[in-house]
Amino acid sequence: MTKKRKVGNLLALAVLSYLSDRPMHPYELSRTLREHGDDRSIKFTHGSLYMVIQQLARAGFVVEQGTSRAGQRPERTVYAVTDAGRAELHDWLRELIEEPRHEYPHFVAALSLIAALSPNEALRLLRRRLERLDAQRAEIRALIDAALAQGVPGLFLIEEEYRIALLEAESSFVEQLVDRITDTELGWGRQWAALRGEPPPERTGGRA
Repeated sequence: MTKKRKVGNLLALAVLSYLSDRPMHPYELSRTLREHGDDRSIKFTHGSLYMVIQQLARAGFVVEQGTSRAGQRPERTVYAVTDAGRAELHDWLRELIEEPRHEYPHFVAALSLIAALSPNEALRLLRRRLERLDAQRAEIRALIDAALAQGVPGLFLIEEEYRIALLEAESSFVEQLVDRITDTELGWGRQWAALRGEPPPERTGGRA
């Protein structure tokens, strides 16, 4: 069962995880998040990071440990995770891994309203989407291969493998959707086009 968290922003989960390794100041946390590619999974800015750290402090999950200074830069407050923060991290991770959560992807919203377009326009857009899905999949595969070649353990790349699996599943769905629209016997295209007073879609055209 999903719990209501004192701090529910997923950025807080990442902060707790990295502070469990060692105390850090917010600037170092931001740099670490970007170096590890977490900005591909969790959207954040310096401002949102500072806000989340303050929320975690008020919840008792992190605590100020002191300040640090590098060269002529201003002093920065260093934060450390508390025992309560470490327990929250582990409990939250267990929940996220174990419990499927209903999400609201933009593409699902678009599919629910796709009949507002003509079938021919929908097909053109879907075929473009397939091309872009292919490009994204190739980009992520190149990223994984480069990381593995540099000696990064596969364990630290599983989120990228998951992204590829999602892209492959979406590509398969879109390809089947195109077929269902263009099938001259059982497809939806003729009826869809008739409702809009347009000619039925053609099966030719591939992905372009």
